[in-house]
Amino acid sequence: IPTQYVVLNSYLKNNVFTIPNFHIYYLICAIENNFKTLKNLKMVNLWKKYDSKKTFDEYLNSENKLRRQAVIISHILERHGIKKLNEIEKNCASTISARGINFRVYESGKKINEKKWPLDIIPRIILKKDWSKVSKGLLQRVKALNLFIDDVYNDRKIFKDNIIPEELVFDSPYYLRECYGFSPKYKAWSNISGVDLIRNINGEFLVLEDNLRVPSGVSYMLENRMVMRDVFPELFTKYKVSSVHQYPNKLYHCMLECVPRKTKNPHMCVLTPGRYNSAYFEHKFLAEQMGVALVEGKDLFVEKDFVYMKTVRGPLKVDCIYRRIDDNFLDPKVFYKHSLLGVPGLFKCWRKGNLGILNAPGTGIADDKAIYSYVDKMIKFYLDEEPKLKQVQTFLCRKKIHKEHVIENISKLVVKPTNGSGGNGILIGPKASREEKDNMIDKIKTNPNDYIAQPLEILSTTPTISNDGIEPRHLDLRPFVLSGKTSWVTTGGLTRVALKKGSTIVNSSQGGGSKDTLVIEK
Repeated sequence: IPTQYVVLNSYLKNNVFTIPNFHIYYLICAIENNFKTLKNLKMVNLWKKYDSKKTFDEYLNSENKLRRQAVIISHILERHGIKKLNEIEKNCASTISARGINFRVYESGKKINEKKWPLDIIPRIILKKDWSKVSKGLLQRVKALNLFIDDVYNDRKIFKDNIIPEELVFDSPYYLRECYGFSPKYKAWSNISGVDLIRNINGEFLVLEDNLRVPSGVSYMLENRMVMRDVFPELFTKYKVSSVHQYPNKLYHCMLECVPRKTKNPHMCVLTPGRYNSAYFEHKFLAEQMGVALVEGKDLFVEKDFVYMKTVRGPLKVDCIYRRIDDNFLDPKVFYKHSLLGVPGLFKCWRKGNLGILNAPGTGIADDKAIYSYVDKMIKFYLDEEPKLKQVQTFLCRKKIHKEHVIENISKLVVKPTNGSGGNGILIGPKASREEKDNMIDKIKTNPNDYIAQPLEILSTTPTISNDGIEPRHLDLRPFVLSGKTSWVTTGGLTRVALKKGSTIVNSSQGGGSKDTLVIEK
């Protein structure tokens, strides 16, 4: 040790970093209490061109120094170098291809092509103590949303107390009058909720929007972790990472809890629109992980108000369905009569308490971006609590004073259709052309009820592999909340990242990618 100490100390003084035994070098720095020197020396090559001063970066602080939780991974990345990291990136792409992880992109309802899932190998890192606060806020929010949906279809107290304008709900295309007077088991309407979060310039988590109809992405969260363990196992030996793989088991038990009638051997399935759906990979993945059947509408039929699955051994009664089909296509006898995706008579079985459906029909009324602006009031009204998670200020164009403000300040705002998804129809004012802004103003004037606007929050960034090395990219986060008899939140979620420099559009269909989200002990 003394001899190595002298030799390695000379390396340190001469700024030579290709050291035969990195671990001994690291140990000596620790003995010398020289972490600060090591940290600054190691940052020279990797971070010298990394510019994140205008954002909250999750690796570097405002003084351009590594945050404590990022020190270890910085050493790992620096030791590998960009050439080795690119090799790992290629291995990652090969693993994704071998596992068949993909998604489909559509335009005007027509299939364009099938794309491999884009995964960046530099993970997002969140401290467990920070995530604990977020998860409590998510549980509170989803509980209030479920109570709101149940209230809308039953007592409607929230309208009587003038907390929310009733026309906001009754004019929504997702309001189903056929659901009035019904409550699912445990009053859990949105059993699977995907809540989109961002971190603002101060690093504070904010709710951007709620996804309560048929939220997707959880399979990619799980696959991201499997792939990262294969191609970058060193990360999981250096950090104490919370697991995400219990999700399929939690979802399975959530479905069991929502079986409306007691039965010794309940049968469940995942209902998909078919292999040409953009999220078919996820439908298949979750069915396989839970060990339940993946079915299409043609595989099911109704007899005497019970649902049965066609099998080679004859009809098999189905007790609970995780549906990945929109409300309008679920039952041609009740909704869109020309639907070939659903099951005639399915809705009646559900209303009679012979079948559980996750998520329940009619859940979309709380998925509206206009309703989003009232969630804080819902939490106070139903739970008598202050919101644990803040959300982004929202202007409703249906209100005259809000509409005028949006039109006057459209260059500073993000305008969204109230019923949009996948990043479609969004106008980012500061980056839009004059023509694009004028077109949006015309749309707002013509149909003000269809639009909301929000200030452009500066999304947090994290290091991402690019053609020029490692650069900051904007990102959001979609954790998932399961609600049945009990509620549960994923540890972390699906991190989506804007792969284009300067872009804040993270949707995969719009050119975004993803990262593994590591929730770690301090």
